[in-house]
Amino acid sequence: MSALPKAKRTDRLSDFRTNRRVLLLVALALPIGVLCAFVAKGLLWLIAVFTNLAFFQRFSVQEATPVSHQLGAWVILVPVAGAIVIGLMARYGSAKIRGHGIPEALEAILLGKSIITPRVAILKPLASALSIGTGGPFGAEGPIIMTGGAFGSLFAQFFKLTPAERKTLLVAGAASGMAAVFATPIAATLLAVELLLFEWKPRSFIPVAVAAIVGSLVRVPLLGAGPLFEVAPHPTTTVLGLSAALIVGVLVGLGSGLLTQFVYFCEDLFERLPIHWMWWPAIGGVVVGIGGWLDPRVFGVGYETIHSVLRGEVIGATLVGLIVVKSIVWSVGLGSGTSGGVLAPLIMIGGALGALLGQWMPGGDVSLFAMIGMAAMLSGTLHTPLTGILFLLELTHDLAALPALLVGSVAALCVTVLLMRRSILTEKLARRGQHIAREYSVDLFELMRVGDVMSNEPPTVLASCTVKQLSVQIADRSSVLGRRHAVLIVDEKGHLAGILTREDMLRALAADPTGETSVLDAGQAEAPVTYADAPLHDALHTMLRRSVGRLAVVDRADPRKIVGYLGRAEILGAQLKQHDDEEKRARGPLLANMRDTVRDTLHLN
Repeated sequence: MSALPKAKRTDRLSDFRTNRRVLLLVALALPIGVLCAFVAKGLLWLIAVFTNLAFFQRFSVQEATPVSHQLGAWVILVPVAGAIVIGLMARYGSAKIRGHGIPEALEAILLGKSIITPRVAILKPLASALSIGTGGPFGAEGPIIMTGGAFGSLFAQFFKLTPAERKTLLVAGAASGMAAVFATPIAATLLAVELLLFEWKPRSFIPVAVAAIVGSLVRVPLLGAGPLFEVAPHPTTTVLGLSAALIVGVLVGLGSGLLTQFVYFCEDLFERLPIHWMWWPAIGGVVVGIGGWLDPRVFGVGYETIHSVLRGEVIGATLVGLIVVKSIVWSVGLGSGTSGGVLAPLIMIGGALGALLGQWMPGGDVSLFAMIGMAAMLSGTLHTPLTGILFLLELTHDLAALPALLVGSVAALCVTVLLMRRSILTEKLARRGQHIAREYSVDLFELMRVGDVMSNEPPTVLASCTVKQLSVQIADRSSVLGRRHAVLIVDEKGHLAGILTREDMLRALAADPTGETSVLDAGQAEAPVTYADAPLHDALHTMLRRSVGRLAVVDRADPRKIVGYLGRAEILGAQLKQHDDEEKRARGPLLANMRDTVRDTLHLN
């Protein structure tokens, strides 16, 4: 194999494959952004209604927190009652409303051709609002991601689109819904990239970003402008402060790993129960109710508690109690299969852990370390470091904290990717038999051209040759023809005239056992071809479309002139080269050059 000389290459390629259909997707993303902002408003409205009804026995759409309830020990029954209704909705409505939303959105993208049913679009926000409104220790972002994605999917189904384009609009709905809830369009877009799209291409990134921006703009008249958790700006972080952020990031990363393990430990316990899964949320509701009775701050989304932690108003033993109780009730509630999100609980637990650790860190700025803990918990648990960093920046508008957030988030990510095989989201899918690779990179076959891997010794045979004569040549395993499963047929001038496969030979011999049929008559007159300057990706697409395993490589200016041969062996060779680049260890040429220089110097002396 040899690379094509640069002088012969014709640059016909562009950096991106995006075409003008991206403008259609942008046009469709605009109304999706508006629609999902209203969906987010509706979800928050429902949460407020259910919270007021459940904890204060009044009908009101004003935001309320369960912290000030007057129910006493009777409050334990509130999450149980909500969970019973949710279990009934899941069993007789749709089981897809169970869980925290993001794994379900991932499943729709991976397995469902990005199609979500209207039933899920209606029942998911209703079940999530009921769960959170009756004290469920969850966030609204997971449900709105699932609900926004459902509405994006439904909207896309009215148009003639590919599954990949429907995926873009599904994710656009999810991103716009999250941007509307939290006033975080950048973090919502990055979450889509890091967790939902499975690609970073302009064809999907641009429409998703547009929808997130529109959702955040429509939020302003509906819910008000950001930031959601405004804090006093922190001073520029010093080297000592960054060192402390590293320590906090590592410890929070370890905590996020333990939290993930505990969630699935609880889920495994529920799986062993000898009763129908419809009743599991009610059992989890008992634990949630007891936890909320002990510390009402663990009820609901807890935005005010999160803000208090960020302001440094929660300290000492109170932080320990908040971490322990919130972790238990959230893990049990989530493990029971009820409906609710993960972002708000994670930033509450991470912020409390960061604030607790920050009391012993240099500088004593508990508020800053609470921010670091929140970003690190998101990065470590979800494996989304960019989202974790930008999410906290948009929630607080504290740009000076960026270096410390970066250090803490990267440290937490490093800990969890080394200690855990999967994130809290992909673990759920893995338990359903689905695997997601989260390390995104440019496709090797997009980077390489056919000329980089093709064989410069194409197996050719004259058109006048008989099948019997060719059989003799193939029997010689040392020849080029003997090592190939197909040969290229050429005329007397060496021009491409067709292709003959082993299957063609067998059919010819079955029709004429003497083998006197010419290879031109036995083969196929139209040989599938590619070009040396074509991306290897395009050549593979041609193989798949034509259902063949090899291609003649011809001159683009003269399609009858053969310049190479591309078969499965050459393609596997490209993969082997990439494997060697990743795994094969060797010293660089620097030491060898130094040795040669010393040897030459000694020789001259």
